[in-house]
Amino acid sequence: MRVGVLSLEILIPGSSSLKEKRFVLRSLKDRIRKKFNVSMAEVGYQDKWQRSQIAIALVSGDGKSIDRSFSLLLNFIETDSHIQIIHYDTHRF
Repeated sequence: MRVGVLSLEILIPGSSSLKEKRFVLRSLKDRIRKKFNVSMAEVGYQDKWQRSQIAIALVSGDGKSIDRSFSLLLNFIETDSHIQIIHYDTHRF
């Protein structure tokens, strides 16, 4: 059994309040959970309007599936016009 964690620092340039930021993140979280069946949480920059750090976790039988899923996830997130990825990091355990 393998556990993978994808950590992303993102920019939400159109956000002018925490309420707008939460709306964008909730929408992203719902779409990601529905499409990929993973766990996602905001883990940093909760008090910033236009910046966030999110973590996405998944469990798989092998590391290659985790890498493939993370690649698909990154492509999916990059297509969201409300979000810009600043930095990302992956870890497997």
